[in-house]
Amino acid sequence: MPRGVMPILQALCLSARALIMCKMVRNKAFPFTSIASIRALPPTAPLKSGLQNTNLEDAHEAFDRVPTPGDVFSWNKLLRDYVRNRPLHQARGLFDEMPLKDVVSWNTMLSGYYRAKRPEDVYGCLGELGRCGVLPNAYTISMAISSFLDTRFKILVPQIHGRIVCLGMVSDVIVGSALMKGYANVGNPLALERVFDDLSVKPASSWNALVSGYMEMGHVEKAERIFHLMPESQKDVVSWTCLLCGYVRNKRIDEARSVFDRMSVRDVFSWTAMMNGYVRNEKHEDALKLFVLMIKSGSRPNVFHYSCVLSACAGASSLVVGQQVHSSIIKCGIPESDDVVVMTSLVDMYANCGEIDAAFCIFANIQNKNIASWNAVMGGYAWHGPGEKAIEIFESMVENGTKPDPITFINLLSACVHGGLVEEGAKFFDCMKTKYGIQPEVEHYACMVDLYGKAGQLEKAKKLIEEMPMEPDVVVWGAFIGDCTMHSNLEFGEFAEKGIRRLKEHHPASYTMLLKIHGENGSWGRVLNLKRLMRKWHVRKQIAASWLDTS
Repeated sequence: MPRGVMPILQALCLSARALIMCKMVRNKAFPFTSIASIRALPPTAPLKSGLQNTNLEDAHEAFDRVPTPGDVFSWNKLLRDYVRNRPLHQARGLFDEMPLKDVVSWNTMLSGYYRAKRPEDVYGCLGELGRCGVLPNAYTISMAISSFLDTRFKILVPQIHGRIVCLGMVSDVIVGSALMKGYANVGNPLALERVFDDLSVKPASSWNALVSGYMEMGHVEKAERIFHLMPESQKDVVSWTCLLCGYVRNKRIDEARSVFDRMSVRDVFSWTAMMNGYVRNEKHEDALKLFVLMIKSGSRPNVFHYSCVLSACAGASSLVVGQQVHSSIIKCGIPESDDVVVMTSLVDMYANCGEIDAAFCIFANIQNKNIASWNAVMGGYAWHGPGEKAIEIFESMVENGTKPDPITFINLLSACVHGGLVEEGAKFFDCMKTKYGIQPEVEHYACMVDLYGKAGQLEKAKKLIEEMPMEPDVVVWGAFIGDCTMHSNLEFGEFAEKGIRRLKEHHPASYTMLLKIHGENGSWGRVLNLKRLMRKWHVRKQIAASWLDTS
């Protein structure tokens, strides 16, 4: 036997033995009772891999007792489990302790920041990686670009592209697909197409990324052209679903349904995308019909299907159908108490249908409440009352450690509007900026204008409109005009009239209320002038209607 072979064989045998023992550790078939017994095993990477799946503290202690500074593989395994199972600051502490780091180490840390949606930390970590002289791989680049999408860091996409050129990775499919998503998010169609052209091999994923990119930028015709140019052999269910989602994104729901009907094979994503498209375009009845069609086709609904159909029931205020869907969820054996998505959708459905007690009952049974769960029940009390209950739930949410978001404050301010809680509303409007760092959006200002207006404090409402950092929209002016109508105040009504005329969109309800104000004050010349403007802008008075649920 050649020299040097025997030590290698012995090491391989030890590693194999350690691997078997580690599997026994995972399956709890090998009774380790102390760190001392762990130290008796060979300090190999598979050993540590087994340890970290049982107890991270023991694994870390074993690392400290059995020094293996050059064993990067083992360190990476331990770091991976810290990222998955521990707070990120603990994972970062372990990362900083590592004597050696390779690209896998950096990617593991980056993946933690990416999943936690912390793009600023991804940016910082990427800079450290460059300064350490470690070359990024395709996974590093892809993850960095994905982290920066829809954030202020997306402006770095061209710089990352330059780095990719220097690294000679322009023809890499993974990198190319990520770059195309980045340029679509930035809104640069020329760069998007150039990245696609640079790919030496163009698999289906690259074609799909190009179609999705054009759709995201609103270039529907270009996306259709690319889809038709795509080789037929590469078109699969994912390709068709990308085209379908693009139509939905651009609110071309009829074209989306046409694509859906032409699909020879439909998967869970296809059904969900089409159903969600109907819900987003407020075609709730069509969404319910599609759900029934899916059931008849033999497809078993999952939590996302149920979430979509419950949103359709909420949008259509169809309580009877929503209750039937609730029964179906129970019969299918979906664990409601464990699935926050389904439970939150149920809360939202019952709240929108006015069954606020049922909504709160389901909310109380959610084990792991997220911000959407709190917002759903808060919104129910905001619209159906009492408003004080919405405030109580907000206080419970804060005590629970859940951080509010902009939707939370829209619900709170709406509750104050319907409950006439002026002081409380002003307090929440102020604390969202000072305490939680949330900048008010136009919806928040609309709530405050309505709150002051309904309370007869029209001067405060006018002052708030004048101080808005953005242009008031039809919702703000509509709320103010409605309050002027309530108090028959012609002076402030004229102020609102000037504002509403500056808008490009002309909502019939606003003009109807202005007509009412001028009519009550005997300003018939203004009434005739408004009617002429309504004819000029093709604004028609809305016909009154009643809602009747025949289900």
